Amino acid sequence: MSRAVLALGANLGDREATLRTALRRLGDRLVAVSDGYQTPPWGDPDQPAYLNAVAVVADDAVEADGWLALAHELEAAGGRVRDPARRYGPRTLDVDVIAVWRDGPAGPEPVLQDDPVLTLPHPRAHLRAFVLVPWAQLEPAAELPGHGPITALLRTEPVAPDVPAVTRLGPLLTG
Repeated sequence: MSRAVLALGANLGDREATLRTALRRLGDRLVAVSDGYQTPPWGDPDQPAYLNAVAVVADDAVEADGWLALAHELEAAGGRVRDPARRYGPRTLDVDVIAVWRDGPAGPEPVLQDDPVLTLPHPRAHLRAFVLVPWAQLEPAAELPGHGPITALLRTEPVAPDVPAVTRLGPLLTG
């Protein structure tokens, strides 16, 4: 079994509909999803606010690279166009693979990968309140591999000042 945490965000178009559609496309792989959170842009302030969420997904047949391929498929279906001049610029949909675990002899083992295509865990997740706050709502006892408990990360100097600006809006999926 492979389990992953995905962070989803959108700040162009109908943000809520875009995230809902992406979450529904996950189908039976979707284990849980956080509420939606409005957040200020990160890395490039000259753009609209984001709607963010975190999803936990699982599938027996998907490995780490497969979660990245799925993230790219969701982005393409959501109309994502990458602008190389604005790495952190506005987007219809952004899906990041935050962390992946696979079954090991003693239980789930984190996948640690340092590759130009996919680095796990996500190299900046420990700095992003817009990832950590929704994830903490979903899994308060979760740990980001190599960084520790996400609730502790929320209290660190780089993250704590951003937490008050992460506004919980409510469920994206119901029923």
